[in-house]
Amino acid sequence: MYTMTSIRFSLWFPVLLGLGAFIFFSACDPREDYLTGDGINIRFEIDTLRFDTVFTELGSATQFFKIYNESDRAIQLDEIYVEGMTGVRFNINVDGIPGGVVEDAVIWNNDSIYVFVEVNIDPDAPLSASPFVVEDRLVVKTGNKERSVVLEAWGQNANYFPSRFNRGVPVVLSCDNATINWDSPLPYVIYGEIFIDECLLEVAAGTHIYVHGGIASNELLGTFNDGFLYTLANGRIHLAGTPDNPITMEGDRLEAAFADQPGQWLGLIIGRESRGNLVEYTTIKNAIFGVYADSAAEVTLRNVKIHTTAGSGLVGIHSEITASNCLIYDNAANAVQLTHGGNYQFDFCTVASYGVDASALAMTNFQCYNDDCSVNSLFPLNAQLTNCIFFGSRRDEIIIQDATDRQQAAFFNLDMNHCLVKVDELLTRNSVQYGDFFATYCLNCFNGDQNDALFLDRAVDDYHLDTLSVAQNRGISLPAFPLDLEGTPRDENPDIGCYERID
Repeated sequence: MYTMTSIRFSLWFPVLLGLGAFIFFSACDPREDYLTGDGINIRFEIDTLRFDTVFTELGSATQFFKIYNESDRAIQLDEIYVEGMTGVRFNINVDGIPGGVVEDAVIWNNDSIYVFVEVNIDPDAPLSASPFVVEDRLVVKTGNKERSVVLEAWGQNANYFPSRFNRGVPVVLSCDNATINWDSPLPYVIYGEIFIDECLLEVAAGTHIYVHGGIASNELLGTFNDGFLYTLANGRIHLAGTPDNPITMEGDRLEAAFADQPGQWLGLIIGRESRGNLVEYTTIKNAIFGVYADSAAEVTLRNVKIHTTAGSGLVGIHSEITASNCLIYDNAANAVQLTHGGNYQFDFCTVASYGVDASALAMTNFQCYNDDCSVNSLFPLNAQLTNCIFFGSRRDEIIIQDATDRQQAAFFNLDMNHCLVKVDELLTRNSVQYGDFFATYCLNCFNGDQNDALFLDRAVDDYHLDTLSVAQNRGISLPAFPLDLEGTPRDENPDIGCYERID
């Protein structure tokens, strides 16, 4: 039989016991010995946490790593959280404690804790919400110091080439002089550097190529801009787009803030002595440069758009480039840069350079190897440019540099015919060295003025011709090019540039 006193004691005993335990453990609580703030030193088990699953449907994956405390004192971490750089959701659990932000996590002396990270991927979500390469940071904050681990996942179902773990690693694509076809209906994501050797890479019409760039380093190349295709001497590439199914090469960051951001990847490089390269009905954008043809290389561009680059759109170094029906614009350097001579033929191309202190076309027949150019190399330049527009916001949109100062005509052979250009000081500087530009180099050309009607809407990069464009009906008929960039038939008095105006 229980008395009232015993009942009261039985009710209060657990409380008293818990209170006593609390007082006891509080008295022994070692938190006063925790090391906190900027003085904490920790070590991560890894620098990048990779989720190697490529999802074909909505799903999640979990990976983990350890944080080590190698000191002789317990430490307390202020915050652990995922920065949230993309729209993809990462969930974390720190030693059994879940949360968006985990605070005051303790690591005992010479011990470690586990950090579990879960990523949730919807491969059917728009690229802006679930990009091909998802990169975020898990941040550990102690005082004013932040340390981080890179989180890397794959947000879309795609062909990751050469692999999903290839950042900063050069890979040679070889097939014993046969052909490798990229013809999958899924897009291709270039993650690293691809060198093509003893092989033809044939890219099918309609293929979308995304290139993941950034800064990388390795023993072969040092520190460099990642993300490129490079044909070696015995390698070739054919981007075989069609009018109905063009090919696109661009950066893989397609959020609104990155859609028109240049410099996301390096570019397409036609390496030294690589011959037989062909690019048709292809758009190349978001790169540092669009196409770079190195010494003695050869490439043909047909119906190609190159735009939004951090450098030149098209570069030729002592190379051979044939371009027709091409549109090049929105470049941060000279839009077309032809250096150290070479052989070039451009027909019905539009090159626009606005808003930058750079020209639409720059040509030289030499290359310098030191700062004052006392060590240099000279090579003949042969350029035939017909029915092309070279225009922009500078007073001079054509730069000519002849190392022989016009004393050896064979080293600078420029033949421009029925082109629309913009030059001013070129005609008067250096003792009127090029005062005969329109009589000798640019026959039947039109020297435009900033106030001339030319393009339909340059503000939105619409380079179709205006209704009153000075480029209308000023070209010469070239039977080899009956259609313009969009397949519009040209008449017997064609317009200059890549677009034929339709009234």
